Amino acid sequence: MSAPTSFRKTLHYFKNPKLLTVFFFGIASGFPWVMIGSAMTGWLKDEGLSRSSIGLFGLIFVAYSINFLWSPLADRLRIPLLTASLGLRRSWIITTQLLICIFAFYMSTLDATLQLSTMALFGLLIAVSGATQDIAIDAYRIDILNKEDSEAMAAGSALATAGWWTGYAGLGSIPFILVKSPNWQWSEVFLVLAGIMAVLMITAFVATEPVSDRATTLDKIQRDYLQVLPNFTYRSVAVLCLLPTVIASVFYANVGYPGWPTSLIAERYQFTAITLAIVGLLLVFAVQLKKLNSALSSNREAVSTPLSSAQLAPVNMVNQLTAWLLSTLVAPIQEFFDRNGTKLALSILMFIFLFKLGEAYLGRMSIVFYREVGFSNEDIAYYSKLINWTTTIVFSLIGSVFTIRYGILKGLFIGGIAMSASNLLFAVIAIVGPSKPLFAFTVFVDGFTSAWGSVAFVALLSVLCNKSFTASQYALMASLGTFGRVMLGSYSGIIVDWLDGNWALFFVLTALMVIPSLLFLYSIRKPLNQLIEQNNAANAAINESSGKPDSTA
Repeated sequence: MSAPTSFRKTLHYFKNPKLLTVFFFGIASGFPWVMIGSAMTGWLKDEGLSRSSIGLFGLIFVAYSINFLWSPLADRLRIPLLTASLGLRRSWIITTQLLICIFAFYMSTLDATLQLSTMALFGLLIAVSGATQDIAIDAYRIDILNKEDSEAMAAGSALATAGWWTGYAGLGSIPFILVKSPNWQWSEVFLVLAGIMAVLMITAFVATEPVSDRATTLDKIQRDYLQVLPNFTYRSVAVLCLLPTVIASVFYANVGYPGWPTSLIAERYQFTAITLAIVGLLLVFAVQLKKLNSALSSNREAVSTPLSSAQLAPVNMVNQLTAWLLSTLVAPIQEFFDRNGTKLALSILMFIFLFKLGEAYLGRMSIVFYREVGFSNEDIAYYSKLINWTTTIVFSLIGSVFTIRYGILKGLFIGGIAMSASNLLFAVIAIVGPSKPLFAFTVFVDGFTSAWGSVAFVALLSVLCNKSFTASQYALMASLGTFGRVMLGSYSGIIVDWLDGNWALFFVLTALMVIPSLLFLYSIRKPLNQLIEQNNAANAAINESSGKPDSTA
Protein backbone atom coordinates (compact mmCIF):
# COMPACT_ATOMS: atom_id res chain seq x y z
CA MET A 1 0.00 0.00 0.00
CA SER A 2 1.16 3.52 -0.75
CA ALA A 3 2.23 5.98 1.96
CA PRO A 4 -0.43 8.28 3.45
CA THR A 5 -1.12 11.45 1.48
CA SER A 6 -0.05 14.66 3.23
CA PHE A 7 -2.79 16.75 4.83
CA ARG A 8 -1.93 19.77 2.67
CA LYS A 9 -2.17 17.76 -0.55
CA THR A 10 -5.41 16.22 0.68
CA LEU A 11 -7.05 19.64 0.93
CA HIS A 12 -5.97 20.48 -2.62
CA TYR A 13 -8.42 17.90 -3.96
CA PHE A 14 -11.34 20.01 -2.74
CA LYS A 15 -10.29 23.02 -4.83
CA ASN A 16 -11.55 21.32 -7.98
CA PRO A 17 -14.49 23.46 -9.24
CA LYS A 18 -16.14 20.37 -10.70
CA LEU A 19 -17.05 19.30 -7.18
CA LEU A 20 -19.62 22.10 -6.87
CA THR A 21 -21.62 20.58 -9.73
CA VAL A 22 -21.24 17.15 -8.13
CA PHE A 23 -22.70 18.57 -4.89
CA PHE A 24 -25.80 20.08 -6.52
CA PHE A 25 -26.43 16.94 -8.56
CA GLY A 26 -26.20 15.03 -5.27
CA ILE A 27 -29.03 17.17 -3.90
CA ALA A 28 -31.19 16.29 -6.89
CA SER A 29 -30.31 12.62 -6.47
CA GLY A 30 -31.40 12.46 -2.82
CA PHE A 31 -34.59 14.48 -3.15
CA PRO A 32 -36.85 11.79 -4.75
CA TRP A 33 -36.26 9.65 -1.66
CA VAL A 34 -38.07 12.36 0.32
CA MET A 35 -41.15 11.98 -1.88
CA ILE A 36 -41.40 8.19 -1.79
CA GLY A 37 -39.55 7.66 1.50
CA SER A 38 -39.98 9.77 4.61
CA ALA A 39 -42.79 12.02 3.29
CA MET A 40 -44.85 9.14 1.95
CA THR A 41 -44.23 7.11 5.12
CA GLY A 42 -45.41 10.03 7.25
CA TRP A 43 -48.47 10.44 5.04
CA LEU A 44 -49.38 6.75 5.26
CA LYS A 45 -48.75 6.67 9.02
CA ASP A 46 -51.08 9.63 9.54
CA GLU A 47 -53.70 7.80 7.48
CA GLY A 48 -53.54 4.88 9.92
CA LEU A 49 -51.79 2.18 7.90
CA SER A 50 -50.08 -0.64 9.85
CA ARG A 51 -46.31 -1.10 10.23
CA SER A 52 -46.32 -4.12 7.92
CA SER A 53 -48.29 -2.26 5.23
CA ILE A 54 -45.94 0.72 5.36
CA GLY A 55 -42.91 -1.56 5.14
CA LEU A 56 -44.32 -3.43 2.14
CA PHE A 57 -45.29 -0.12 0.50
CA GLY A 58 -41.54 0.49 0.34
CA LEU A 59 -41.32 -2.13 -2.41
CA ILE A 60 -41.63 0.76 -4.87
CA PHE A 61 -37.96 1.39 -4.06
CA VAL A 62 -37.24 -1.80 -5.98
CA ALA A 63 -36.53 0.46 -8.97
CA TYR A 64 -33.29 1.51 -7.27
CA SER A 65 -32.19 -2.11 -6.88
CA ILE A 66 -32.85 -3.17 -10.46
CA ASN A 67 -31.92 0.01 -12.33
CA PHE A 68 -28.84 -1.82 -13.63
CA LEU A 69 -31.23 -3.61 -16.01
CA TRP A 70 -31.70 -0.45 -18.05
CA SER A 71 -28.56 1.46 -17.02
CA PRO A 72 -26.64 0.51 -20.23
CA LEU A 73 -29.19 2.54 -22.17
CA ALA A 74 -27.85 5.69 -20.49
CA ASP A 75 -24.48 4.94 -22.07
CA ARG A 76 -25.95 4.44 -25.52
CA LEU A 77 -29.36 5.99 -26.23
CA ARG A 78 -29.60 9.64 -27.19
CA ILE A 79 -32.59 11.69 -26.00
CA PRO A 80 -34.24 13.26 -29.07
CA LEU A 81 -33.71 17.04 -29.36
CA LEU A 82 -31.88 17.29 -26.03
CA THR A 83 -28.71 15.24 -26.56
CA ALA A 84 -27.54 17.26 -29.55
CA SER A 85 -27.60 20.51 -27.57
CA LEU A 86 -26.91 19.36 -24.00
CA GLY A 87 -24.93 16.15 -24.39
CA LEU A 88 -25.70 12.57 -23.39
CA ARG A 89 -25.39 12.85 -19.61
CA ARG A 90 -27.22 16.14 -19.09
CA SER A 91 -30.06 15.22 -21.45
CA TRP A 92 -30.77 12.08 -19.42
CA ILE A 93 -30.62 14.02 -16.15
CA ILE A 94 -33.01 16.75 -17.32
CA THR A 95 -35.49 14.26 -18.79
CA THR A 96 -35.73 12.23 -15.58
CA GLN A 97 -36.00 15.34 -13.41
CA LEU A 98 -38.87 16.65 -15.52
CA LEU A 99 -40.70 13.33 -15.12
CA ILE A 100 -40.24 13.45 -11.34
CA CYS A 101 -41.80 16.93 -11.28
CA ILE A 102 -44.80 15.77 -13.30
CA PHE A 103 -45.44 12.64 -11.22
CA ALA A 104 -45.05 14.48 -7.89
CA PHE A 105 -47.49 17.13 -9.09
CA TYR A 106 -50.05 14.45 -9.94
CA MET A 107 -49.61 12.83 -6.50
CA SER A 108 -50.59 16.14 -4.93
CA THR A 109 -54.07 15.63 -6.41
CA LEU A 110 -54.61 12.19 -4.84
CA ASP A 111 -56.49 11.06 -1.73
CA ALA A 112 -54.40 8.44 0.10
CA THR A 113 -57.41 6.69 1.63
CA LEU A 114 -59.46 6.46 -1.57
CA GLN A 115 -56.72 6.21 -4.21
CA LEU A 116 -54.06 4.14 -2.48
CA SER A 117 -53.33 1.97 -5.54
CA THR A 118 -52.97 5.04 -7.77
CA MET A 119 -50.70 6.59 -5.16
CA ALA A 120 -48.55 3.45 -5.19
CA LEU A 121 -48.38 3.54 -8.99
CA PHE A 122 -47.16 7.14 -9.14
CA GLY A 123 -44.81 6.46 -6.27
CA LEU A 124 -43.35 3.68 -8.41
CA LEU A 125 -43.07 6.04 -11.40
CA ILE A 126 -41.19 8.56 -9.26
CA ALA A 127 -38.91 5.75 -8.07
CA VAL A 128 -38.17 4.61 -11.63
CA SER A 129 -37.46 8.17 -12.72
CA GLY A 130 -35.31 8.80 -9.63
CA ALA A 131 -33.40 5.56 -10.13
CA THR A 132 -32.74 6.49 -13.76
CA GLN A 133 -31.68 9.97 -12.68
CA ASP A 134 -29.18 8.33 -10.31
CA ILE A 135 -27.71 6.35 -13.21
CA ALA A 136 -27.09 9.51 -15.21
CA ILE A 137 -25.83 11.57 -12.24
CA ASP A 138 -23.42 8.89 -11.02
CA ALA A 139 -22.11 8.43 -14.54
CA TYR A 140 -21.71 12.20 -14.90
CA ARG A 141 -19.67 12.39 -11.67
CA ILE A 142 -17.34 9.58 -12.73
CA ASP A 143 -17.00 10.96 -16.26
CA ILE A 144 -16.23 14.50 -15.10
CA LEU A 145 -13.50 13.13 -12.78
CA ASN A 146 -12.39 10.31 -15.08
CA LYS A 147 -8.80 11.50 -15.44
CA GLU A 148 -8.26 11.90 -11.72
CA ASP A 149 -6.94 9.33 -9.22
CA SER A 150 -8.80 7.48 -6.45
CA GLU A 151 -8.17 10.36 -4.02
CA ALA A 152 -10.05 12.76 -6.31
CA MET A 153 -12.84 10.21 -6.56
CA ALA A 154 -13.01 10.17 -2.75
CA ALA A 155 -13.38 13.96 -2.72
CA GLY A 156 -16.10 13.69 -5.36
CA SER A 157 -17.82 10.97 -3.33
CA ALA A 158 -17.79 13.25 -0.27
CA LEU A 159 -19.50 16.08 -2.14
CA ALA A 160 -21.96 13.64 -3.74
CA THR A 161 -22.79 12.17 -0.31
CA ALA A 162 -23.11 15.62 1.26
CA GLY A 163 -25.36 16.66 -1.61
CA TRP A 164 -27.49 13.53 -1.35
CA TRP A 165 -28.10 14.10 2.34
CA THR A 166 -28.81 17.76 1.72
CA GLY A 167 -31.55 16.68 -0.67
CA TYR A 168 -32.84 13.86 1.53
CA ALA A 169 -32.39 15.16 5.07
CA GLY A 170 -32.03 18.94 4.63
CA LEU A 171 -34.85 19.42 2.14
CA GLY A 172 -36.55 16.36 3.63
CA SER A 173 -37.35 18.34 6.77
CA ILE A 174 -39.61 20.68 4.77
CA PRO A 175 -42.61 18.28 4.52
CA PHE A 176 -42.66 17.66 8.27
CA ILE A 177 -42.34 21.37 9.06
CA LEU A 178 -45.19 22.22 6.69
CA VAL A 179 -47.53 19.45 7.84
CA LYS A 180 -47.10 20.63 11.44
CA SER A 181 -49.39 23.52 10.53
CA PRO A 182 -53.10 22.62 10.49
CA ASN A 183 -53.41 24.61 7.27
CA TRP A 184 -51.25 22.13 5.34
CA GLN A 185 -52.29 18.70 4.08
CA TRP A 186 -49.90 16.02 2.84
CA SER A 187 -51.29 16.33 -0.69
CA GLU A 188 -50.41 20.04 -0.71
CA VAL A 189 -46.93 19.25 0.57
CA PHE A 190 -46.29 17.16 -2.55
CA LEU A 191 -47.10 20.18 -4.70
CA VAL A 192 -44.28 22.03 -2.92
CA LEU A 193 -41.95 19.05 -3.46
CA ALA A 194 -42.68 19.15 -7.19
CA GLY A 195 -41.73 22.83 -7.26
CA ILE A 196 -38.46 22.19 -5.43
CA MET A 197 -37.56 19.48 -7.95
CA ALA A 198 -38.16 21.98 -10.76
CA VAL A 199 -35.69 24.41 -9.16
CA LEU A 200 -33.09 21.63 -8.88
CA MET A 201 -33.21 21.19 -12.67
CA ILE A 202 -31.22 24.42 -13.09
CA THR A 203 -27.92 22.65 -12.35
CA ALA A 204 -28.22 20.38 -15.39
CA PHE A 205 -28.71 23.38 -17.69
CA VAL A 206 -25.61 25.26 -16.49
CA ALA A 207 -23.24 22.30 -15.91
CA THR A 208 -20.47 21.35 -18.33
CA GLU A 209 -20.96 18.14 -20.29
CA PRO A 210 -18.01 15.70 -19.81
CA VAL A 211 -16.02 14.73 -22.89
CA SER A 212 -15.84 11.02 -23.70
CA ASP A 213 -14.99 8.67 -26.56
CA ARG A 214 -17.60 6.19 -25.31
CA ALA A 215 -19.63 6.24 -28.52
CA THR A 216 -16.57 5.29 -30.57
CA THR A 217 -15.74 2.41 -28.24
CA LEU A 218 -19.27 1.01 -28.24
CA ASP A 219 -19.58 1.36 -32.01
CA LYS A 220 -16.34 -0.60 -32.44
CA ILE A 221 -17.64 -3.38 -30.19
CA GLN A 222 -20.85 -3.48 -32.20
CA ARG A 223 -18.92 -3.72 -35.49
CA ASP A 224 -16.84 -6.55 -34.05
CA TYR A 225 -19.97 -8.52 -33.26
CA LEU A 226 -21.42 -7.81 -36.69
CA GLN A 227 -18.37 -9.41 -38.29
CA VAL A 228 -19.06 -12.81 -36.74
CA LEU A 229 -22.83 -12.89 -36.16
CA PRO A 230 -23.74 -13.82 -39.77
CA ASN A 231 -22.12 -17.22 -39.09
CA PHE A 232 -24.10 -17.68 -35.85
CA THR A 233 -27.65 -16.84 -36.83
CA TYR A 234 -29.28 -19.27 -34.42
CA ARG A 235 -27.23 -17.79 -31.59
CA SER A 236 -28.45 -14.35 -32.59
CA VAL A 237 -32.00 -15.56 -32.15
CA ALA A 238 -31.05 -17.18 -28.81
CA VAL A 239 -29.63 -13.88 -27.55
CA LEU A 240 -32.69 -11.95 -28.65
CA CYS A 241 -34.96 -14.40 -26.82
CA LEU A 242 -32.92 -15.18 -23.71
CA LEU A 243 -31.69 -11.72 -22.75
CA PRO A 244 -35.12 -10.04 -22.52
CA THR A 245 -36.45 -13.14 -20.75
CA VAL A 246 -33.75 -12.92 -18.09
CA ILE A 247 -34.41 -9.20 -17.61
CA ALA A 248 -38.18 -9.79 -17.38
CA SER A 249 -37.63 -12.61 -14.85
CA VAL A 250 -35.47 -10.42 -12.60
CA PHE A 251 -38.04 -7.64 -12.74
CA TYR A 252 -40.90 -10.07 -12.03
CA ALA A 253 -39.12 -11.42 -8.96
CA ASN A 254 -38.36 -7.95 -7.63
CA VAL A 255 -41.92 -6.63 -7.89
CA GLY A 256 -43.34 -9.41 -5.74
CA TYR A 257 -44.34 -12.21 -8.18
CA PRO A 258 -47.70 -10.77 -9.34
CA GLY A 259 -50.21 -13.40 -10.44
CA TRP A 260 -48.03 -16.29 -9.27
CA PRO A 261 -49.66 -19.67 -10.29
CA THR A 262 -50.07 -21.16 -6.81
CA SER A 263 -52.07 -24.06 -8.29
CA LEU A 264 -48.90 -25.26 -10.06
CA ILE A 265 -46.16 -24.20 -7.63
CA ALA A 266 -46.72 -23.42 -3.96
CA GLU A 267 -46.18 -19.78 -3.04
CA ARG A 268 -43.40 -20.64 -0.61
CA TYR A 269 -41.39 -22.06 -3.51
CA GLN A 270 -41.73 -19.00 -5.75
CA PHE A 271 -38.33 -17.54 -4.90
CA THR A 272 -36.59 -20.89 -5.47
CA ALA A 273 -38.43 -21.50 -8.73
CA ILE A 274 -37.73 -18.11 -10.28
CA THR A 275 -34.10 -18.22 -9.11
CA LEU A 276 -33.56 -21.63 -10.74
CA ALA A 277 -35.22 -20.36 -13.92
CA ILE A 278 -33.00 -17.27 -14.05
CA VAL A 279 -29.86 -19.30 -13.35
CA GLY A 280 -30.81 -21.78 -16.07
CA LEU A 281 -31.43 -19.04 -18.61
CA LEU A 282 -28.15 -17.35 -17.70
CA LEU A 283 -26.22 -20.60 -18.11
CA VAL A 284 -27.67 -21.16 -21.57
CA PHE A 285 -26.97 -17.54 -22.46
CA ALA A 286 -23.41 -17.77 -21.09
CA VAL A 287 -22.66 -20.88 -23.17
CA GLN A 288 -23.89 -19.21 -26.35
CA LEU A 289 -22.03 -16.01 -25.52
CA LYS A 290 -18.79 -17.91 -24.85
CA LYS A 291 -18.94 -19.57 -28.26
CA LEU A 292 -19.71 -16.23 -29.87
CA ASN A 293 -16.81 -14.52 -28.12
CA SER A 294 -14.44 -17.33 -29.10
CA ALA A 295 -15.33 -16.69 -32.71
CA LEU A 296 -14.91 -12.97 -32.09
CA SER A 297 -11.40 -13.49 -30.70
CA SER A 298 -10.43 -15.66 -33.64
CA ASN A 299 -11.75 -13.04 -36.03
CA ARG A 300 -9.72 -10.29 -34.32
CA GLU A 301 -6.56 -12.36 -34.70
CA ALA A 302 -7.29 -12.99 -38.36
CA VAL A 303 -8.21 -9.40 -39.16
CA SER A 304 -5.69 -6.93 -37.77
CA THR A 305 -7.83 -3.89 -38.63
CA PRO A 306 -11.57 -4.05 -37.81
CA LEU A 307 -13.80 -3.56 -40.80
CA SER A 308 -15.79 -0.37 -41.11
CA SER A 309 -19.56 -0.39 -41.43
CA ALA A 310 -19.25 0.10 -45.19
CA GLN A 311 -16.91 -2.90 -45.53
CA LEU A 312 -19.12 -5.30 -43.60
CA ALA A 313 -21.08 -7.89 -45.50
CA PRO A 314 -24.81 -7.22 -45.54
CA VAL A 315 -26.44 -8.43 -42.33
CA ASN A 316 -30.08 -8.95 -41.49
CA MET A 317 -32.03 -7.03 -38.91
CA VAL A 318 -31.77 -9.86 -36.36
CA ASN A 319 -27.97 -9.68 -36.41
CA GLN A 320 -28.00 -5.89 -36.24
CA LEU A 321 -30.31 -5.90 -33.23
CA THR A 322 -28.32 -8.67 -31.56
CA ALA A 323 -25.04 -6.80 -32.06
CA TRP A 324 -26.60 -3.67 -30.57
CA LEU A 325 -27.93 -5.60 -27.56
CA LEU A 326 -24.60 -7.31 -26.97
CA SER A 327 -22.56 -4.12 -27.19
CA THR A 328 -25.05 -2.15 -25.07
CA LEU A 329 -26.26 -4.58 -22.41
CA VAL A 330 -23.71 -7.41 -22.25
CA ALA A 331 -20.33 -5.84 -23.02
CA PRO A 332 -20.23 -3.70 -19.80
CA ILE A 333 -20.85 -6.70 -17.53
CA GLN A 334 -18.52 -8.94 -19.51
CA GLU A 335 -15.75 -6.33 -19.34
CA PHE A 336 -16.13 -6.09 -15.54
CA PHE A 337 -15.73 -9.85 -15.12
CA ASP A 338 -12.94 -10.13 -17.72
CA ARG A 339 -10.94 -7.31 -16.13
CA ASN A 340 -11.27 -8.52 -12.53
CA GLY A 341 -11.61 -12.26 -13.02
CA THR A 342 -14.78 -14.16 -12.18
CA LYS A 343 -13.81 -14.98 -8.58
CA LEU A 344 -12.80 -11.45 -7.60
CA ALA A 345 -15.73 -9.89 -9.50
CA LEU A 346 -18.22 -12.06 -7.61
CA SER A 347 -16.43 -11.33 -4.32
CA ILE A 348 -16.68 -7.58 -4.93
CA LEU A 349 -20.38 -7.84 -5.70
CA MET A 350 -20.99 -9.95 -2.58
CA PHE A 351 -19.28 -7.38 -0.34
CA ILE A 352 -21.31 -4.58 -1.92
CA PHE A 353 -24.54 -6.47 -1.18
CA LEU A 354 -23.65 -7.19 2.45
CA PHE A 355 -22.24 -3.78 3.41
CA LYS A 356 -25.56 -1.88 3.53
CA LEU A 357 -27.71 -4.67 4.97
CA GLY A 358 -27.94 -3.39 8.56
CA GLU A 359 -28.57 0.15 7.41
CA ALA A 360 -31.40 -1.17 5.22
CA TYR A 361 -33.43 -2.56 8.10
CA LEU A 362 -32.80 0.46 10.32
CA GLY A 363 -33.61 3.08 7.71
CA ARG A 364 -36.93 1.70 6.53
CA MET A 365 -38.51 1.62 10.01
CA SER A 366 -36.87 4.71 11.50
CA ILE A 367 -39.84 7.10 10.99
CA VAL A 368 -42.29 4.50 12.33
CA PHE A 369 -39.99 3.89 15.32
CA TYR A 370 -39.71 7.60 16.13
CA ARG A 371 -43.48 8.02 16.08
CA GLU A 372 -44.18 4.92 18.18
CA VAL A 373 -41.60 5.87 20.79
CA GLY A 374 -43.33 9.22 21.20
CA PHE A 375 -41.56 11.79 19.01
CA SER A 376 -43.69 14.27 17.06
CA ASN A 377 -43.45 15.25 13.39
CA GLU A 378 -41.74 18.44 14.54
CA ASP A 379 -39.15 16.44 16.50
CA ILE A 380 -38.48 14.29 13.44
CA ALA A 381 -38.05 17.39 11.28
CA TYR A 382 -35.59 19.15 13.56
CA TYR A 383 -33.69 16.20 15.00
CA SER A 384 -33.80 13.35 12.48
CA LYS A 385 -33.62 15.53 9.38
CA LEU A 386 -31.77 18.75 10.17
CA ILE A 387 -29.20 17.31 12.61
CA ASN A 388 -28.59 14.33 10.34
CA TRP A 389 -28.18 16.69 7.41
CA THR A 390 -25.57 18.97 8.97
CA THR A 391 -23.75 16.04 10.60
CA THR A 392 -23.54 14.15 7.32
CA ILE A 393 -22.15 17.11 5.41
CA VAL A 394 -19.44 17.77 7.99
CA PHE A 395 -18.42 14.16 8.44
CA SER A 396 -18.61 13.40 4.73
CA LEU A 397 -15.81 15.90 4.32
CA ILE A 398 -13.92 14.62 7.37
CA GLY A 399 -14.38 11.03 6.24
CA SER A 400 -13.15 11.87 2.76
CA VAL A 401 -10.03 13.52 4.21
CA PHE A 402 -9.28 10.30 6.07
CA THR A 403 -10.06 8.20 2.98
CA ILE A 404 -7.79 10.35 0.82
CA ARG A 405 -4.95 10.20 3.34
CA TYR A 406 -5.12 6.53 4.30
CA GLY A 407 -6.99 4.82 1.49
CA ILE A 408 -10.46 3.68 0.54
CA LEU A 409 -10.29 0.29 2.27
CA LYS A 410 -9.34 1.69 5.67
CA GLY A 411 -12.19 4.17 5.31
CA LEU A 412 -14.58 1.26 4.63
CA PHE A 413 -13.39 -0.71 7.66
CA ILE A 414 -13.76 2.21 10.07
CA GLY A 415 -17.06 3.31 8.54
CA GLY A 416 -18.50 -0.22 8.74
CA ILE A 417 -17.51 -0.73 12.37
CA ALA A 418 -18.90 2.68 13.32
CA MET A 419 -22.20 2.03 11.49
CA SER A 420 -22.63 -1.24 13.36
CA ALA A 421 -21.97 0.37 16.75
CA SER A 422 -24.23 3.37 16.11
CA ASN A 423 -27.27 1.13 15.58
CA LEU A 424 -27.06 0.15 19.25
CA LEU A 425 -27.95 3.72 20.24
CA PHE A 426 -31.39 3.24 18.68
CA ALA A 427 -31.83 0.23 20.96
CA VAL A 428 -31.07 2.53 23.91
CA ILE A 429 -33.81 4.95 22.79
CA ALA A 430 -36.24 2.03 22.61
CA ILE A 431 -35.47 1.25 26.25
CA VAL A 432 -35.22 4.81 27.63
CA GLY A 433 -38.11 6.37 25.71
CA PRO A 434 -38.59 9.75 23.96
CA SER A 435 -35.56 11.58 25.35
CA LYS A 436 -34.79 14.50 23.05
CA PRO A 437 -31.13 14.86 24.13
CA LEU A 438 -30.58 11.14 23.50
CA PHE A 439 -32.45 11.44 20.21
CA ALA A 440 -30.19 14.31 19.11
CA PHE A 441 -27.04 12.42 20.13
CA THR A 442 -28.16 9.24 18.35
CA VAL A 443 -28.98 11.10 15.15
CA PHE A 444 -25.61 12.86 15.35
CA VAL A 445 -23.67 9.59 15.71
CA ASP A 446 -25.76 7.84 13.04
CA GLY A 447 -25.17 10.68 10.57
CA PHE A 448 -21.45 10.67 11.29
CA THR A 449 -21.03 6.91 10.80
CA SER A 450 -23.27 6.74 7.73
CA ALA A 451 -21.42 9.60 6.06
CA TRP A 452 -18.00 8.13 6.78
CA GLY A 453 -18.93 4.72 5.37
CA SER A 454 -20.80 6.11 2.37
CA VAL A 455 -17.88 8.25 1.16
CA ALA A 456 -15.49 5.30 1.07
CA PHE A 457 -18.18 3.05 -0.40
CA VAL A 458 -19.04 5.40 -3.27
CA ALA A 459 -15.34 6.06 -3.93
CA LEU A 460 -14.67 2.33 -4.24
CA LEU A 461 -17.51 1.80 -6.73
CA SER A 462 -16.35 4.80 -8.78
CA VAL A 463 -12.77 3.56 -9.00
CA LEU A 464 -13.86 0.06 -10.05
CA CYS A 465 -15.73 1.36 -13.13
CA ASN A 466 -14.34 1.19 -16.64
CA LYS A 467 -14.57 4.69 -18.12
CA SER A 468 -16.36 3.41 -21.23
CA PHE A 469 -19.15 1.84 -19.21
CA THR A 470 -19.60 4.15 -16.23
CA ALA A 471 -23.40 4.18 -16.20
CA SER A 472 -23.71 0.42 -16.66
CA GLN A 473 -21.06 -0.78 -14.23
CA TYR A 474 -21.68 1.74 -11.45
CA ALA A 475 -25.42 1.01 -11.55
CA LEU A 476 -24.74 -2.74 -11.44
CA MET A 477 -22.65 -2.40 -8.28
CA ALA A 478 -24.74 0.31 -6.60
CA SER A 479 -27.98 -1.56 -7.24
CA LEU A 480 -26.67 -4.53 -5.29
CA GLY A 481 -26.10 -2.25 -2.32
CA THR A 482 -29.59 -0.86 -2.75
CA PHE A 483 -31.08 -4.35 -3.12
CA GLY A 484 -30.65 -5.10 0.58
CA ARG A 485 -31.91 -1.66 1.56
CA VAL A 486 -35.01 -2.01 -0.60
CA MET A 487 -36.06 -5.64 -0.99
CA LEU A 488 -34.89 -7.01 2.35
CA GLY A 489 -35.48 -3.74 4.18
CA SER A 490 -39.11 -3.82 3.04
CA TYR A 491 -39.67 -6.73 5.41
CA SER A 492 -38.33 -4.82 8.41
CA GLY A 493 -41.86 -4.06 9.63
CA ILE A 494 -42.70 -7.77 9.51
CA ILE A 495 -39.63 -8.54 11.62
CA VAL A 496 -40.62 -5.93 14.22
CA ASP A 497 -44.09 -7.47 14.39
CA TRP A 498 -42.53 -10.94 14.69
CA LEU A 499 -40.50 -9.63 17.63
CA ASP A 500 -43.75 -8.35 19.20
CA GLY A 501 -42.63 -4.75 18.82
CA ASN A 502 -39.31 -5.30 20.61
CA TRP A 503 -37.47 -2.41 18.98
CA ALA A 504 -34.36 -2.80 21.16
CA LEU A 505 -33.76 -6.37 19.97
CA PHE A 506 -34.49 -5.31 16.39
CA PHE A 507 -31.74 -2.68 16.43
CA VAL A 508 -29.26 -5.09 18.03
CA LEU A 509 -29.91 -7.44 15.09
CA THR A 510 -29.26 -4.62 12.60
CA ALA A 511 -25.92 -3.93 14.30
CA LEU A 512 -24.84 -7.56 13.89
CA MET A 513 -25.72 -7.52 10.18
CA VAL A 514 -22.71 -5.33 9.33
CA ILE A 515 -20.12 -7.81 10.64
CA PRO A 516 -20.22 -10.35 7.75
CA SER A 517 -19.46 -7.65 5.18
CA LEU A 518 -16.36 -6.51 7.09
CA LEU A 519 -15.07 -10.07 7.30
CA PHE A 520 -15.66 -10.41 3.55
CA LEU A 521 -13.87 -7.13 2.86
CA TYR A 522 -10.86 -8.28 4.88
CA SER A 523 -10.59 -11.45 2.80
CA ILE A 524 -10.38 -9.54 -0.50
CA ARG A 525 -8.42 -6.49 0.70
CA LYS A 526 -5.19 -7.31 -1.21
CA PRO A 527 -6.65 -7.69 -4.73
CA LEU A 528 -8.82 -4.62 -4.13
CA ASN A 529 -5.77 -2.56 -3.23
CA GLN A 530 -4.07 -3.75 -6.40
CA LEU A 531 -7.07 -2.69 -8.50
CA ILE A 532 -7.10 0.77 -6.91
CA GLU A 533 -3.35 1.26 -7.48
CA GLN A 534 -3.66 0.06 -11.09
CA ASN A 535 -6.44 2.59 -11.67
CA ASN A 536 -4.29 5.40 -10.25
CA ALA A 537 -1.34 4.38 -12.43
CA ALA A 538 -3.51 4.22 -15.55
CA ASN A 539 -5.00 7.68 -14.98
CA ALA A 540 -1.56 9.12 -14.24
CA ALA A 541 -0.28 7.70 -17.53
CA ILE A 542 -3.23 9.22 -19.40
CA ASN A 543 -2.64 12.64 -17.86
CA GLU A 544 1.08 12.47 -18.61
CA SER A 545 0.59 11.43 -22.24
CA SER A 546 -2.01 14.14 -22.83
CA GLY A 547 0.16 16.77 -21.21
CA LYS A 548 -2.62 17.76 -18.84
CA PRO A 549 -1.42 18.75 -15.36
CA ASP A 550 -2.86 16.92 -12.38
CA SER A 551 -5.71 18.77 -10.67
CA THR A 552 -3.87 18.69 -7.36
CA ALA A 553 -0.78 20.43 -8.67
